[in-house]
Amino acid sequence: MTSVEPEERPRTEEHGRLEHSPDDGDPWRAWGPYVSGRQWGTVREDYSADGDAWSFFPFDHAHARAYRWGEDGIAGICDRYGFLNLAVAMWNRHDDRLKERYFGLTNGEGNHGEDAKEYWWHLDATPTHSWAKHLYRYPQAAFPYAVLRETNASRGHDDPEFQLVDTGVLEDDRFFDVVTTHAKASPGDILMTIEATNHGPEPAPLDLVPQLWFRNTWAWGRDDRTPGIEVVADAPPGRVALRATHAHLGVVELHAEGAPEVLVCDNETHVEAVFGEGESRSAHPKDAVDRAVVHGDPSLLATDGRGTKVALRYSFAEVAPGETVRVRLRLLDDAWAEGSRGDSDLPAVPRGGEPFGQGFDDVVTTRRREADAFYAEVVPEDVGDEERLVARRAFAGLNWSKQLYRYDVREWLEGDPAGPPPPDSRRDREPQGRNTSWTHLALADVISMPDEWEYPWFAAWDLAFHTVALAHIDPAFAKNQLLLMCREWSQHPNGQLPAYEWQFGDVNPPVHAWAAWQVYVLDGARDHGFLVRVFTKLLFNFSWWLNRKDSDGSNLFEGGFLGMDNISVFDRSREVPSGWRLEQSDATSWMAFTCLQMLRIALELSRVDRSWDGLATTFLEHFFSIAEAMETFGTQGVSLWDDEDEFFYDVLVDEHDQGSPVRVRSLVGLLPLIAVANVPAWAFDELGDFTSRLRWLQDRRPDLTDSLLHSQDGEVVHNSLTPVVRNRLEAILRRLFDEGEFLSPHGIRSLSAAYRGGADIDAGGTSVHIEYDPGESTTGMFGGNSNWRGPVWFPTNVLILDALLVLADGADGDVRVEFPTGSGREVALEEAAIGLRERLISLFLPGEDGRRPGTPREYPGGDLWDVHPTFSEHFNGDTGVGLGASHQTGWTALVAHLVCTPPETLREEMDT
Repeated sequence: MTSVEPEERPRTEEHGRLEHSPDDGDPWRAWGPYVSGRQWGTVREDYSADGDAWSFFPFDHAHARAYRWGEDGIAGICDRYGFLNLAVAMWNRHDDRLKERYFGLTNGEGNHGEDAKEYWWHLDATPTHSWAKHLYRYPQAAFPYAVLRETNASRGHDDPEFQLVDTGVLEDDRFFDVVTTHAKASPGDILMTIEATNHGPEPAPLDLVPQLWFRNTWAWGRDDRTPGIEVVADAPPGRVALRATHAHLGVVELHAEGAPEVLVCDNETHVEAVFGEGESRSAHPKDAVDRAVVHGDPSLLATDGRGTKVALRYSFAEVAPGETVRVRLRLLDDAWAEGSRGDSDLPAVPRGGEPFGQGFDDVVTTRRREADAFYAEVVPEDVGDEERLVARRAFAGLNWSKQLYRYDVREWLEGDPAGPPPPDSRRDREPQGRNTSWTHLALADVISMPDEWEYPWFAAWDLAFHTVALAHIDPAFAKNQLLLMCREWSQHPNGQLPAYEWQFGDVNPPVHAWAAWQVYVLDGARDHGFLVRVFTKLLFNFSWWLNRKDSDGSNLFEGGFLGMDNISVFDRSREVPSGWRLEQSDATSWMAFTCLQMLRIALELSRVDRSWDGLATTFLEHFFSIAEAMETFGTQGVSLWDDEDEFFYDVLVDEHDQGSPVRVRSLVGLLPLIAVANVPAWAFDELGDFTSRLRWLQDRRPDLTDSLLHSQDGEVVHNSLTPVVRNRLEAILRRLFDEGEFLSPHGIRSLSAAYRGGADIDAGGTSVHIEYDPGESTTGMFGGNSNWRGPVWFPTNVLILDALLVLADGADGDVRVEFPTGSGREVALEEAAIGLRERLISLFLPGEDGRRPGTPREYPGGDLWDVHPTFSEHFNGDTGVGLGASHQTGWTALVAHLVCTPPETLREEMDT
């Protein structure tokens, strides 16, 4: 990446650390919260013959079975390669197992798909992980695993999910709030504090059991070097010391305050316990700690003080109501100690020094103060306290959701030398032979994940949205993430970007170019090297779309489900009626949108190097062709635009080019709005090739260039590109802002509320039923764990909001609309866009009763709950209640982007 000249004086200490750490391998990024929230049930750990990842490695195996590709834990940290891990575990003296990881239902167990059944919040974090806080809410009664499984199994798609709070175990606040704080004195000197507060009305026992362990890299027949952790025999009184030795990391020490019980074993599978037969590699397997703590059986523990997993048990027989107990740890990594300290002015702890003296508290206080100063610079000073809290929590979630992702598809398909040979079906086509055409993909990177538990794997379009919010706090990481998806070991040789691990070859919407432009602008519009690197790789991706998703060369595209699971009346990836092909309004709109983003990047690059001028012309012509095709195509003149309904639809086309619109008013028909850009005035003065070609097309092909709009405001000439001409724009906006259709109290619905009560739709001569579902999905399509038939989805709302602001600033800037439709209140389009922005942010702001509209139903009210904003995957189309995954500070963190960019700034950034 092209380096950027740093400011003479960093704005804050954290900004200074970021300047010293532009790359993922830099010292301040060497350790972070990169431990996954869930490793079991992932594709990486699935070596089955049938591709059933949830069943092959279930939750009930996780405490006793070694993972192959990663680790999981609660509030954990690890090195950026995931070799050594440190995380929190606990036991309330009632559970049937040690609480080492979050519990949730698998896709087959939940009545709406996979579903985490725990409560936790990311309280704070800086991008270099110099400071972080995490809250886990732990019941004092036995965790009701069986009840949660059995009750949800008895419920159907139309029933609400049965949640932990519904079991009654949290009544009267009978839980511990376990707060974990990380603070770095230097890149290799990491302080961890674990504090547990009893919020219940009675004393309750608690064991806090932090664990240090090595990921098992030695049992698979590919690298037999085995690291080790040993108890330091001569540690000073008043603390325990562990020494971890690894071929790559060197020596890392963990110091623990006090006199905890030390429990040593190996991170190896307990074969007999998991599979019922066979022999374990170690006499001291992974679940030895669980057996010793929970079941009072220490027989599997190592007695010589050496192993690859060590737990430190702090026992509190009685924690009084309101009392807080505390554990302090300090991790020292020689590799990042003196000489690699960046700008730290805090003293590292010398070997043999006192790790828990006054200096410990000084580090914690200093890093907290620096975090406050950092976010005071990131969030504009005129933002209110509640919006400031929401933005900071969103950024915290993004930082906590950076996860180490290791996956070598070729090795995974081949199986390991020490394991059984893989079944032949693994190389079959989907679903058994998953990802067989992606053998080039080999990742071992820290990647921004949608969330810790329900999506502990990247998705290409999710990640693109993440980077826009990340650019406000860590533009270098945001740029590296976008580039990573385009590197040779992730992007397919044919140009496709990997979708998600369940099926890399599926199709996500092409939002990468949009995100790259946003990140570039948010970073000061100065890193041309980044634009060049990402743009050249996206040229391959654009060609893939042209060659693979426009089957007949009509400039209309067939992307498939495109991330919007059940938005149509059939699965658009697999269930298109026989004898028809589906020309998609959204796929085509995404491509028009992408053309304009690529055009904007090419124009920017042309300002400093005229050789890019020709590519700007190329994308201009592609856009004109797609815009024209959206109006009419084929010998029968079928159009995606329906004049009678005044809306864009998907169209089924038969072998004779006869078209049959799928007349469902959904987000599919709104997405043409996002394909809009204002051509900067300087382009006509500075870029000869671009300007002359455009004039030639206007003279010779006016049928193509009618999507170029002009207007003049005094001496200012506006030129805008959009496939939605004025009369169609006004018709779509009427529906968009109609509270009986798309406009909800908290954003734009994904399906028109006009289908409340249901409607029968013709699809290729077959009558199919669709119904507006504002909440959880009532269909099992795509597993039933997300719903695009009514709820509000934050990322697509942000795209629509951006498009409205661009339209308001362009050639159609004089558009006025009723907001809401039918209200009689006519406003400028920009004011309507600001109204939409306010509705979206309102999801996270407390109402008069203190409750935030976007809080999931299952979260109780009250001071201990209402103070914490949640970031759901999507939101009820009527009430705004949070739905799906409740820690989706991936794309839902875009609320921080809205908070940190007032409307006038947002408009400027879209068209700088």
